[in-house]
Amino acid sequence: MSFRTTSGGLSGMPLASIPAVAIDTETTGLDVGKVRIVEIGAVGLETCAPGAQRVYSELVDPGIPIPASSTGIHGIADADVAGAPSFPERMAEFAAWAGPTVVIGYSVGFDLAVLKAEHERHGLPWQPPRSLDVGHLVDLVAPALPEKSLETAAGWLGVELSGRHRALGDARAAAEIYRAVVPKLREKGIVTLAQAERAVRALSTRMTEEAQSGWHDMGQSGDARDGNRIAEYVRIDSFAYRHRVADLMKHPPLTVGNDRPVRAALAAMMENKVSSLFLPPETAGGPEGIEDGIGDGIVTERDIMRAIDRDGPAALDAPVGNLGQRPLVTIHKDEFVYRAIARMSGGGFRHLGVVDEGGALCGALSARDLLRQRAGDAVALGDSIESARSRFELGRVWSQLTAVARALVFEEVDARNIASMISRELRALTARACELAEAEMAEAGLGEAPAPYALLVLGSGGRGESLLAMDQDNALIYADDAPDAADGWFEQLGRRTADILDETGVIYCPGGIMASNAAWRKPLGVWRETVRSWIGRSRAEDLLNCDIFFDAQAVLGARAMADSLRAEALELARQARNFHKFLAISAGNFDTPVGMFGRFRTEAGRVDLKIGGIMPIFSAARVIALMHGVEARTTPKRLVAARGLETVSERDVDDLVEAHRILLSLILGQQLRDIDAGVALSNKVAPPELNGFEKQEMKWALAQVPLVSNLLGVPALGR
Repeated sequence: MSFRTTSGGLSGMPLASIPAVAIDTETTGLDVGKVRIVEIGAVGLETCAPGAQRVYSELVDPGIPIPASSTGIHGIADADVAGAPSFPERMAEFAAWAGPTVVIGYSVGFDLAVLKAEHERHGLPWQPPRSLDVGHLVDLVAPALPEKSLETAAGWLGVELSGRHRALGDARAAAEIYRAVVPKLREKGIVTLAQAERAVRALSTRMTEEAQSGWHDMGQSGDARDGNRIAEYVRIDSFAYRHRVADLMKHPPLTVGNDRPVRAALAAMMENKVSSLFLPPETAGGPEGIEDGIGDGIVTERDIMRAIDRDGPAALDAPVGNLGQRPLVTIHKDEFVYRAIARMSGGGFRHLGVVDEGGALCGALSARDLLRQRAGDAVALGDSIESARSRFELGRVWSQLTAVARALVFEEVDARNIASMISRELRALTARACELAEAEMAEAGLGEAPAPYALLVLGSGGRGESLLAMDQDNALIYADDAPDAADGWFEQLGRRTADILDETGVIYCPGGIMASNAAWRKPLGVWRETVRSWIGRSRAEDLLNCDIFFDAQAVLGARAMADSLRAEALELARQARNFHKFLAISAGNFDTPVGMFGRFRTEAGRVDLKIGGIMPIFSAARVIALMHGVEARTTPKRLVAARGLETVSERDVDDLVEAHRILLSLILGQQLRDIDAGVALSNKVAPPELNGFEKQEMKWALAQVPLVSNLLGVPALGR
């Protein structure tokens, strides 16, 4: 009947999105070891979004007389609690109402200490919840407030108080103060639950004073850290995150003409051992028999069985097109299997069409193909981003990525696959943030998009190599015939999108590479001129911009417009020999983080594995792709393309590919540890936190980085 343990994955969740319960108790006095509870009040917060709240407010029979001095404060007398349930009964009820949640409250350390004493007094097991003191959070952003009281905090934040000194009234006040202080914490770089816990532990003076008064130690979380929850890891079936739809689909896809009788379609299914056939457009007439083709609908064996059950044998002579399900739901062949599971489960589908890069049907995927997969965790990650209805929901869904990544690391899934999965969800998140921003603008009376546009994710997100320490790299292209005022509308769209992403946990780009910035928001024709200028001038900043841009992927809107621009840019770059030289020199200019005698060069105890490790590798791979017209975006595929060059050693390529994998794995492992510790995420690794084997791997991988000079034909400038 104590508090329920929260599920894993909360450490990296934005404070604005965590499920929380604000509590307060009224008692018979102030001595935490002796007083009894006479009232419990609570407010449930699904997120920090404004709106209706579920509340709890109940009296408790303390089993002893209530002192007049206490009644004078909260107004609860012996007659009020007569006949009320005792603490054990009321606590069981409250724990069920609260569920597994983070507990917040103003001076909640007092309430938790009293709850613990009551548990011990009645012989009940005590499980402290994961908790935050709202007063501590206020102290983090406004340490100079003259008093630490709830009234002072409420006045500073403009929170109206009512029902003061009753449990529900004080719980409401704590909830509203929490809502108001979370944005101020974010401005100070305190975004996630674990970061808030870490910051609070630094309030040593206040924590010491509270501990001396017998309050609950807020420096200790009630739950085991997410990183220690082995049970959370093994719930995820890694198969769905390691394999692509193309690995499981049946191909070629089979299409049946709309006018063909149902019996012919059923015979074709049996002959080909498939459970569905695709249908051509209804106006196209369709093929006479069964052949490869493109469909805009589907008929399944279940559709046929239902028709026979409804119409009897006559159903077999009816045109099969009458049974078709339209429009056809499809998925790209390169999507991860977990995405297919999510789409089927979320939409109630049992079959999907599989399409290639050109949008042509190239295969079929059925629920039978996925039967061995457990859908639960895949649905939680793969489907919910697109269906999130608010920025707060989006933040909660996004934080689940940490739990999935941790589980895949536990199952020793290749870090490159994990990075690809994270990148896929980053692109989905960016697209959904833009959709929500557009909906907000429509609701505010700003109208719809004034012209077709495409939103792009750049850099590692487009390349498929993002890990968990990500910031925003995005751009926007809109049609040349847009009205003059269009840029103002798109500027606001970019700004709102950036704000939503930042609140979700994908921070603003320090370099301003966001669609909210005019330099990364232009009409298509201006973008063409910009790219030509980058390639022609080859200044240092131009090289950086090109590096980011050539990895771009369109995630929303008029993707064909974005794809045509990228194709044109790649062709221009392929022909620009001087441009290749500048890129090659830039890729070879790096500082190695390994010094004399093989010792790591550290800054604040950490080694930057991006600047001196993976950046030279992916930069060199990009140069290879641009020089030789390689369409692949990922670093390993680009490197493999260099194997056919006469001047390149296959051993060098293999070593660089392996070094890239090792460095990604080490960075990801550090990021997962930092999430639990509440440390701001980066690409820097702390050698003391690595085991001996990991240190040796890191040293070997960094020693391979200078091999990029062999690929590029330039001297390595690394030191």
